[in-house]
Amino acid sequence: MSEASPRHPHPGHGRHWWRGDSTGLKLARHTLALVALAVLLVPFADLAIHTREPWTELGRMALGMAWPAWGSLESPLTAIGLTVAVAIWGTLAGVVLGFPLALLFARSRLVRAGCAFVRAIHELFWALLFLQVFGLSALTALAALAIPYAGIFAKVYAEILEQTPRAPRDALPPGSGRLSRFVYAELPLAWAQLVAYTRYRFECALRASVLLGFVGLPTLGFHLETAFREGRYHEAGALLWLFYLLIASLPWWGHRRLVPVLLVGGAWLLGPWPSVDGALLWRFVSQDIWPPALLAGDWAGLTAWLSRIPALGPAIGNTLLLGLLGTVGALAVALLLWPLASRHFGNRASRLAGRGLLVALRSTPELMLAFLFLLLLGPSLLPAWLALALHNGALIAFLVARHADALAPGMPGLPVSGRYAYELLPRLYPGMLALLYYRAEVILRETAILGMLGVATLGFYIEEGFDYLLFDVALFLLLVTAALNIAVDALSRRLRPREAPIEDPCSR
Repeated sequence: MSEASPRHPHPGHGRHWWRGDSTGLKLARHTLALVALAVLLVPFADLAIHTREPWTELGRMALGMAWPAWGSLESPLTAIGLTVAVAIWGTLAGVVLGFPLALLFARSRLVRAGCAFVRAIHELFWALLFLQVFGLSALTALAALAIPYAGIFAKVYAEILEQTPRAPRDALPPGSGRLSRFVYAELPLAWAQLVAYTRYRFECALRASVLLGFVGLPTLGFHLETAFREGRYHEAGALLWLFYLLIASLPWWGHRRLVPVLLVGGAWLLGPWPSVDGALLWRFVSQDIWPPALLAGDWAGLTAWLSRIPALGPAIGNTLLLGLLGTVGALAVALLLWPLASRHFGNRASRLAGRGLLVALRSTPELMLAFLFLLLLGPSLLPAWLALALHNGALIAFLVARHADALAPGMPGLPVSGRYAYELLPRLYPGMLALLYYRAEVILRETAILGMLGVATLGFYIEEGFDYLLFDVALFLLLVTAALNIAVDALSRRLRPREAPIEDPCSR
C-alpha cells in the first residue's frame, strides 16, 4: 500500500475550506482545542534541563557523526545481519499468524478485540515479557515482533480485502465459502496492495529490531546504546550511519528476488535456538503473572494488592500528558518542516537537504532520539517530548510534502508566505490533521516505552516490575497501557476527518 493517495482538488477548494466551510470550522475547532489543552497542561509537565553544559555534549555528538570511527567497530556485519534476520523472520511470522485472522476480522468481534489488544502493546514490552521465559535469544525477538505484527497485519489486510470490488465476489456460485471468495475473487485483486504493505511493515520491523537492542538483544541497537552511554561518540556515529545506510539501501538489498537468500541467511544467524522448559513456561503463564490474591479468590486481598500499585495515577497522567504534548509538538514540527521538502519552495539543493533531514528524523526511532536527548538534557519529560515531536512531525511532513508536490497552485505570483498560508496549507491541512490522528495512538504507545529511559510514564514502572520480578504488577500495568491505547485509538477515529487525501499505513 502506498504511503499517500494523491488527489487533485480544485484550486479553489482550499479557499472555501479556509473561509468557513463547516468541515473547515470543525477542523479548526479540533486544532484549537488540542493546542489549548496542551498549553493549559504544560505547567504540570516536568520539562526541566538537568545538565549544566548540554551544548558541549551536543558538540561531541556532532563531531562523532561528522568523523565516524569506522575502524573501531567490532563485528558490525554480524549486528546488521542479526538486525535484518530478526526483522524479516518476525515480519514473516506476523504474516503467517495475521493472514488467517484477516479472513475472520470483519465477522468476529473476538478476533477484532484480540488484534486490538496485541497491537496496543509495544514490541519492547512483549520482549520484556518473553525475556523471562526464553532469555536473550532469537525466540524472544521473533515473538516480540510476530505477536503485535499479527494484530496489525490482520487489521490492515482485512481493510485491503474489504476495499476490493464486489463484482468478482458476487459472480461466484451461491454458497461459496469465505476461503473460496478469498482465493478466487479477492486475493488476485488485492495482491499488489498486500505485498506493498508487507514491504513497508518490514521497514518498520527493521527499526523495531534495532530497538530490541535496548533490552539486551544483540542487534544494532545494543551496540548503539552502549557506545552512546559510554560517550564513545565517534563509534556511535559510525553505527548510526550504518543504520541510516541500511534503511536507505533497502530497495536494493530487500528486492523480492533476494528474499529467499535473506530468509536462509537469517535462519542461520538466529541460531542456536534456546531449549524451553515447559514446566517453567507453565508456571510463568499460570502463576507468576497473576496476583496471588486473584488465584486464591481472595477479593479483599486483591483490593489491598491494587492499592499497593506504585504511583498509578501519576504514571497514567504523565503518559497521557506526554502523549498530548507529543501530538501537538508533532503538528507544530510538521507545519514548520513540510515546505523544506516541497517543490513549491526553495531550490533543488535546499529541497534535497530538507528531504534528507526528514528521512533521517523519520527513520530514527523515538526511543533512540529520546536516549540522545536524555544524554544532553538530563532525565525529564523534555527529551521524550522532543523525540516524539521530531520523529512523528517529520514523518507527517514527509507525506504532506509528497502530496503537496502533486498540487498545482491556482494563484501564481503570490509571495512565499502567501503561497504557504493561503494557497497550499488550506488544501493540505485536512490530510495533515488526519495523519496526526492516525499517529496519536502510535505516539501513546511510544510514550509508554520511553519510561524505560527513566521518564515517569507507565513504561518506567513496567520495566521496574520486570527488574524486581514483580511480574503480576508488570502485567497489570501492561493491561492498563493497552486499555489507554485502545481508548485513544477509538477517540482519534471519531475525530479524524473523513475526507482526507493523505494516508499513513504504518500508523495502522
